[in-house]
Order: sequence, then C-alpha cells, then structure tokens
Amino acid sequence: MTDHVLTRIANRTGIITLDRPKALNSLSLEMVRALTDILLGWRDNGRVDAVVLTSSSEKALCAGGDIRFFHEVGQKGPTGGSALLEDFFTEEYALNHLIHFYPKPYIAIMDGVVMGGGMGIAQGGPDCGLRIVTERTKMAMPEVNIGLFPDVGGSHFLSHAPGRLGNYLGLTGLTIKAADALYVGLADVFVPSAELPALNALIETTGGAALPAAIRAFAAPFAQAAGESELQARRTLVDTHFGAGSVAAIMASLERDETPFAQQALKAMRQRSPLLMCVTHELLARGAALSVADCLRMERSLVRRNFEHGEVLEGIRALVIDKDNAPQWNPPALEQVTPDMVARFFEPVWPGHAHPLRHLA
Repeated sequence: MTDHVLTRIANRTGIITLDRPKALNSLSLEMVRALTDILLGWRDNGRVDAVVLTSSSEKALCAGGDIRFFHEVGQKGPTGGSALLEDFFTEEYALNHLIHFYPKPYIAIMDGVVMGGGMGIAQGGPDCGLRIVTERTKMAMPEVNIGLFPDVGGSHFLSHAPGRLGNYLGLTGLTIKAADALYVGLADVFVPSAELPALNALIETTGGAALPAAIRAFAAPFAQAAGESELQARRTLVDTHFGAGSVAAIMASLERDETPFAQQALKAMRQRSPLLMCVTHELLARGAALSVADCLRMERSLVRRNFEHGEVLEGIRALVIDKDNAPQWNPPALEQVTPDMVARFFEPVWPGHAHPLRHLA
C-alpha cells in the first residue's frame, strides 16, 4: 500500500506508525487508503483489542493533508487530476468517521506537530478514544491560512469546544500547546516526552483492552506538568470577542482591545482569507447542531465549492509553492464579502442520494 504507514501487533494492541518524516507525515491519498484498510481489518480482528497511532519522528504526528498534492491536481481542472482530489477528500473524511466511531480503544500519541488532517486522525470518539499530548505538541486547525476551512470533522469538534474557543481556533488558525489542548477538550492526558519510552514499554506489555486505563494511570502523576492554559486564563476575553455575531464584529471588538493576546489574534485574522473566515464562522454555527456524519457531509460539499472558487489554490501558491506570502484573496477585503458569497459555499453539490458520503451513519 505505502511505505509511509507501518504496522505491527504487540500484546493484542495494533500499532500504526506514520513514517513520512521529511513531510511531517502529511497525508497522501495512499496513506489515507492504507490507514483505512488497516483499521477496517483490525476492527473485526480478534487478535486486536486496541489501536495506537504514533509517529517515527518526534517532530510531528501529522502536519495535515499533502497540500502540494492539492495544488498540483487542483490546477489540472476537471479533465486532469481532479478525480484524485475528489477521491482524497471523500476517503479522508470517511476515514475520520471510521476513527470517530471505532469500536475499539483508539489511542493517538500527539507528540510534535498535529494540525489539520492530523487532527482528523487523532480525534477519536469520546467513548473509547484517548489523546495524549506532550510538551512538544503544536496543535492547530490552520486551514484559513491557506484559504480553506477547518475540515476533517473540525466543524464538529471545534463547534463543541467550550464557549467561543472553537471560533477563536478556527478563525485565527493559531497554534496551541498541551495545556490549551487539554483545556479545550482536544486532548485527554499529558505525558512528558522524556517518559515516552516508558509509555511505549507500557503499550508493549499491557493487554489491549486494559490499555486506556493503564495509560491514564501512567499519566496521572504528570497532570500538573502540562502547565497553565493561556486560553483558560483568557477565556472571558475570548468569549467576549469571538461571541460577536460576525467576523467583522469580532475583528472590530478585537481592535478595541489593546492586550497582546487580542492584538495577536487580530493580526492573524488580518492575514487570512476574508471569505473563508466568513465561511468558517457560518460552518461552526451550523456544525454545532449537526452529527459527526452530517458535519463531514457538509464539509465535503464545501471542499468542492472551495476548489471551484480557487481560494485554496491561491493560498497554497502563496504560502507553499511560490512562498511570496502575498495571497491575492478573492475578494481581498472583508467588507467586500457578501452573504450571497458565503451562502454559495453551502449550496448542495449533490442530491442526498448521490452524496459521496451518504452512507455515513
């Protein structure tokens, strides 16, 4: 399938190791397919009681989807590589759904960079998932930075964050560390990176079904070592500013606040795609009332609309391909974004019976 996804079974625990270190384990279509095949195979395998997702590199669990691939095939148009693009997002979102509802404990070691698509394969279901962070964790949903929106289920897990923290993370795309991830509810336990060899030894020697409880007990002495959450300390500020009714109102509120925290958020938003910030604001409002499956179906339609518009292609060009850091957003200014432009992104692409994710339950 791919050399970038390694597997083994140790003491009834299936261990998946992402091994594409030069690309920070960015997900290719082949990696998505490999992960799906592995998880489907282990789902009904009596020799596997739990699954652990980890990385061969301390720099990243997964930095996201392979955006160079997005740009390459997205440029080819409907008669070129766009079928591969369609396949990627359909299969990636189906994988996110599979992980969210996986019937066996699914444990993600989120050491290093965990962003975008990496969050999609780390945010397991609430009943039997376990998400581990370290002091090296750098977590974000930075899609607005490239003219995209928080996908891979982001419309669900960000919209269910406490207060307006999901709006803050989705609209700024800023990075958080372990303490904030724990506070926001995007991680469960903290383990210092120096203790990862001991954690791996625990995984090797503990029966799969007992693994989540064993890891929680192992991590308990380190609970305070994650430090204080800045987002917890700034929670009132975040809720005040990011509870405003529109992106323009949020930015206007931030402009009146001279604290470094507010000004950092404002500076980030001034660099993002005005249109995709507005789309993201609407996406999170809608996602709060939808199931995981319906969120993924909504995101799948938005991806098609986004590539039709071209915003993400321009964002990737500016930040990754040409690296001029000067994206020509369309429209270029927030005041030029109309409600009709935003509504266009939410228009159905397929009738319900033909949606590529129609089978998600």
